[in-house]
Amino acid sequence: MNKLLLAIASVVLGTASVQAADLAAHYTKAPAMAPLYNWTGFYVGGNVGGQWGSANPATTTLFPVAAYFADSSVTAIGTVGAQHINSSGVTGGFTAGYNWQVNNAVLGLEGDINYFGFKGSASSTAVYPCCAPTTFTVNSSVSADWLATIRGRIGFLATPSWLIYATGGAAIAEVRGNFSFTDTFAGATESGTIRDTRVGWTAGLGGEYAVGNGWSLKAEYLYVDLGRSSMTSNNFSVGVALPAQTFTHSVDLKSNIVRVGVNYKFGGPVVARY
Repeated sequence: MNKLLLAIASVVLGTASVQAADLAAHYTKAPAMAPLYNWTGFYVGGNVGGQWGSANPATTTLFPVAAYFADSSVTAIGTVGAQHINSSGVTGGFTAGYNWQVNNAVLGLEGDINYFGFKGSASSTAVYPCCAPTTFTVNSSVSADWLATIRGRIGFLATPSWLIYATGGAAIAEVRGNFSFTDTFAGATESGTIRDTRVGWTAGLGGEYAVGNGWSLKAEYLYVDLGRSSMTSNNFSVGVALPAQTFTHSVDLKSNIVRVGVNYKFGGPVVARY
């Protein structure tokens, strides 16, 4: 009887062992999920791209009593002095910022300083309406070597690694304008210079992709409007100074920027989930 019970027990235990081995073969521990990028933190980076924009320099004068110009000349100078300049070129520089990730939303503050490279000139000549065939010429040039922006960013995560964002804030640049007026009626000359650190605005859209270990790649578009700056001069001369003749010179500057960049975020690049 004892031998029979031992035989039955051996069969049962053997069957159980086979079933346990079979279960182990089919059911293993689930692997850990891939780590997810955490966007919160301070980052630095660089960017390069292109800008294309325009400036609208303007030159006008007045018609004070006993001055040099006829009223028709004042009108003609204002028309010819309303000029347009286009500029395009390469831009690039450095970026720094901080992001806060809240679930699938990412809020941030970013600043950058870049070589801007805006430069252009215009020249127009016309006949004095009162005094043909004598003519006058208005020359203008506009440049801005650098551009800085301070912007907020707000975006959402299309995937844990893919950020789509809108951005906007202040744009700062030193805008320079040079102007001159000459004529063939009496050899008149006048000149003016603008050198103004302008604070305007910028807004745009972008996308940023986390490639891991704190690194990310981005592409973005920015529109920049630096507003209008002006100055007046009373250095008009026809061999002798005529300070009563006032000229006004002004310029605005707008630009479109498309650029790509790379950022590195410091500290805690991933959050592991299991």
